[in-house]
Amino acid sequence: MRLEKAVLIIQLARRMASSADGVSLEEIAQEFSVDRRTAERMRDAVRELFPQVEEVREGRGKRFVLRGGLDAFMDVPTAEELADLTLSAQTAEQDGQASRAKNLTTLAGRIQGRLKSDLRRRLAPDVEALAMAERIALRPGPRPGECEQTLRTLRQGLLALQKVSFLYASTEGEPATRRLVDPCGLLFGSVYYLVGRQAERPEVVLWRLDRISAARVEAAKAEAPADFDLAAYSERSFGVFQEEPEDIVLRVEPDAADRARSFRFHPSQRLEPQADGSVLIHLRVGGQLELCWHLFTWRGAITIEAPESLKALYRDEIDRLARSAG
Repeated sequence: MRLEKAVLIIQLARRMASSADGVSLEEIAQEFSVDRRTAERMRDAVRELFPQVEEVREGRGKRFVLRGGLDAFMDVPTAEELADLTLSAQTAEQDGQASRAKNLTTLAGRIQGRLKSDLRRRLAPDVEALAMAERIALRPGPRPGECEQTLRTLRQGLLALQKVSFLYASTEGEPATRRLVDPCGLLFGSVYYLVGRQAERPEVVLWRLDRISAARVEAAKAEAPADFDLAAYSERSFGVFQEEPEDIVLRVEPDAADRARSFRFHPSQRLEPQADGSVLIHLRVGGQLELCWHLFTWRGAITIEAPESLKALYRDEIDRLARSAG
């Protein structure tokens, strides 16, 4: 038991050292599954080992951080951490995210390159064993059309807060025309999108990266909306398609209720258990077509209660699919 407590204290010290903002008592309690009093004792134990622990005021609360990192012997990555980094690189490669896979592989190489040779040899068998034993299941779907140079150019524009221009074809087969855009962010999924506003137009829209070519960063400063929030923008819809959010109510049949309770449909979701064992799911989102496509995977275990527009779209999609079956 003593050894287990020592391990937890070391893990907490590493957590404090690896975060620029530190950790709060609430986060310690949640991360280590302990009550607040135990979290306080763990914090105090770290203070005894590392007197340089700093308190940072955050509103009424405090955060605790270890500036300057830990001694080298405490800062060594574990076999599990290195294996997860390798797995993330393999997953990115599998999903067609070539530049992300390259960055993760490079990072893994740099971390291992800083380890002493005897430690690297000692960790290598465990890292290799975990990498061989763990895989991300193959996921059907389109592979994103990613041009590494295009992605790099757009990121440069975002970091420099400057306009970008590129040739863009709105639909497949259409001649590409040059667009001047204020970049606001990037969305990654089965298709990659630049989120941006075309110069002198008010609305922020999506630009598919696989239809962008000859991108370049312009000298002019970007004039993106000052109050734009990429997280809030992406959460407006069930998927990527942007629509005005609507109040949606879904009913999950009793035999699928347990699955629904452990399923994350959307950040806005609210679950309401019913007397018959079913569950009502309340959402406020746009992207109704993508929601319909997802509901098909539940094979009739979910029915649409509201709105009528979503019911009609769902029926239209069923009819369209039935016709395609011949």
